[in-house]
Amino acid sequence: MKIYILRHGETALNQKGVMQGWLDEPLNESGRFLAAVTGQKLKGIRFRRCFSSPLVRAKETAEIVLRESGNDVPVELDPRIREISFGSLEGQQLEREAAMRFFTDPFSYGRFPGGEGVRDVCERTWDFISGLMKLDDGGDYLVSTHGCALRAMLNRFYDDPLDYWHGHVPYNCVVNIIEAHGGSGKLVADDIIYYDRKYCVDRYALDGK
Repeated sequence: MKIYILRHGETALNQKGVMQGWLDEPLNESGRFLAAVTGQKLKGIRFRRCFSSPLVRAKETAEIVLRESGNDVPVELDPRIREISFGSLEGQQLEREAAMRFFTDPFSYGRFPGGEGVRDVCERTWDFISGLMKLDDGGDYLVSTHGCALRAMLNRFYDDPLDYWHGHVPYNCVVNIIEAHGGSGKLVADDIIYYDRKYCVDRYALDGK
């Protein structure tokens, strides 16, 4: 079986570079465009089921990708794959020192005040993906999630799990593919971008680029 895991499209809060977390922000025009292009590139794949974070930006991305790829399956919401909760810091930009810690060594950062830490997100997203792999039915599945949650879900598949961000925060609408057999899986496609790379922007890059 193959599991296609993507990050949602861009939102207005993404453009501001703030910590979005559980804030329920819809896609902006650019986000819908990136989702549509990604969906068009996935035509020919017949998704057996689609799972999404319950946050609207992930659900809307899933709906657009399904429509543009010619798939007519419902979007099933699963809270285990929603974004990390930044607690009282949601809607804000991290101070420079805190950002350096979170985007270089998030495992040592701990939990956000009133929210979660990356270890919490790793635990709940692994519970989801490990259960999905156990289906082992040869089908294709679509999963729509978030930047931090995507990295958490794939953490055990990376060569260096301690490099949590795998180089950087995943770009909007990147696609990762897990091939699973016998309840275990392998990452066979890593951060695929189906749109023009000029639209790739890391709003959370420490150097501001």
